[in-house]
Amino acid sequence: MFRIAMLLSGCGNMDGSEIHESVSAIIAIDQRGWDIVYTAPDVPQKRTVSHMSGKSITARNALEESARIARGAVEKLSEELLGSIDAIVIPGGMGAALTLCDFALRGESCQVHPEVEAFIVSAHRRGIPIGAMCIAPALVARCIPGATVTIGTDKSTAEKIRGMGCEHVDCSPEESYTDMKNRVVSTPAYMTAEGPAQVLKGAESMVDALEKLISL
Repeated sequence: MFRIAMLLSGCGNMDGSEIHESVSAIIAIDQRGWDIVYTAPDVPQKRTVSHMSGKSITARNALEESARIARGAVEKLSEELLGSIDAIVIPGGMGAALTLCDFALRGESCQVHPEVEAFIVSAHRRGIPIGAMCIAPALVARCIPGATVTIGTDKSTAEKIRGMGCEHVDCSPEESYTDMKNRVVSTPAYMTAEGPAQVLKGAESMVDALEKLISL
């Protein structure tokens, strides 16, 4: 049985982890009988909005909000976690591009939150496979120079990823792309998906690929 760390950034597509993507990944992992440890940085969200009106509201904490998806069982992000996991999965959502890094604001000049960067870079050095969904591959691209990822077919975002010294490949939302050298799997999810069924198929493809990498 494998143990997967799910790196979250809050709860909700506008300011945290995209819920459909998170749940799709959870289902794909759980179908295999694997364990999931949920984790998030203990930091304020860079943006918090009402998901009904889109208007800004009182700031919330990324770790606290991630507990909504984790049903309370969420751990503060720590490199120590890497000693007990087999892979990492990072759902998309604006939290990945605002709180975990600031790609949504600075594009190819983005910076990653130091704790998040240390976690991903250390995982990569240890050979721990990383799965990234939607906009999260941009976060991974900033942490792993030379990686090849997909965010679907969005040309503007793809160019920004190339601007960070990485490669981009087009991919349908029901599939995933595997960078064997860097042990990174990515799937477009809601970058191009038209609904949750496509997101789930992409998540299942991603987890299939992660299983192969773990088993190598």
